[in-house]
Amino acid sequence: MTGGWLQPGDTVEVTVTYLRMDARPSYDRPSLPVGPPTALIAAQKPPVWYFLSLYRAVGEPHEWTDRLNDRPEVLASFLHDPNVMLYTLMRTGWPAGFFVLDHRTPGQCDLAYFGLVPQAVGMGLGGYLLRTAIHTAWDHSNTQAMTVETCTLDHPRALGLYQKAGFTPTGQKTKTCVLTRPRAK
Repeated sequence: MTGGWLQPGDTVEVTVTYLRMDARPSYDRPSLPVGPPTALIAAQKPPVWYFLSLYRAVGEPHEWTDRLNDRPEVLASFLHDPNVMLYTLMRTGWPAGFFVLDHRTPGQCDLAYFGLVPQAVGMGLGGYLLRTAIHTAWDHSNTQAMTVETCTLDHPRALGLYQKAGFTPTGQKTKTCVLTRPRAK
């Protein structure tokens, strides 16, 4: 894998974009997608292994590594906080994606994690899952704003999907990342 590929250990420049939404969007809460059996399930105090399995399945292609070195008790404290909720999108019996809503900052909900597993990308589930996450966040009585961040290592359509759903960029920063897996340039 040379030429058009970056290798594990290569350092790349990454642009992080911060986005915000200051009011519930005007579009309706979406219906479950048609087709195979689909369900959105809220996890009650999920075990750390469950979160990490979703985190790896969704995030590995995008270099999500920030939580992999956290001690289990740190992750459990985050996941079991009553102001943090994890939702899993199940499709034909297996997890197709997930999102985590973090309401720990008064008046604000951060879409802390969001994504689909690679096998579910292109099935028309991303827009449904994002709009559902947004409405679920705004259902919380204290939500006055919603935030999310994405970066150039995420899916190439991520930033556009967030903007289409009603988020507005508020800032950017550049950082470097050491790759953990091969990646097309």
